[in-house]
Amino acid sequence: MRIEKCYFCSTNVYPGHGSAFVRNDAKVFRFCTSKCHKNFKMKRNPRKVRWTKAFRKANGKEMTIDSTFEFEKRRNVPVRYDRELVQTTLKAMKRVGEIKKRREHAFWKNRMAASRAKLRSHRKKVTEQTSIKLVEPMSAMSVEATPDKIREKVKVPARKSALVPGEGRSMGMEID
Repeated sequence: MRIEKCYFCSTNVYPGHGSAFVRNDAKVFRFCTSKCHKNFKMKRNPRKVRWTKAFRKANGKEMTIDSTFEFEKRRNVPVRYDRELVQTTLKAMKRVGEIKKRREHAFWKNRMAASRAKLRSHRKKVTEQTSIKLVEPMSAMSVEATPDKIREKVKVPARKSALVPGEGRSMGMEID
């Protein structure tokens, strides 16, 4: 069973799933979903589309160099079936998966710690800048002179409420 990779987002495409586009020069492009196929037809660059693996690797969101990636490479050498070989291969696959998961988690923790440190330093800068602005003397601030004319308040006589009990009117409707 050959598991292909989606040309656009790099996810696994299992047999019987997804679609393929064959170009005039016989190059085959496999896609996991119509979303990837449509993005490919729109000539979008997978490294600029945020949900693809190419973007995540290009922007340091996922590991790019690790020895566990060597096991995922495709090997086109046919091997004669051997039950013991299959069993050892499956055990090795599980073990490599565990190691890869542990390393990815450690990578994620380091990335989040760096992000938190960066956020703390940014907050510290912002608080220093605001505290400096608050300490400035009042003479440094420019105060505009008030105009000579003083505005007077105009009193308007209050109207009777539209909802007066006993009159039978509602919603402010006036009776002619």
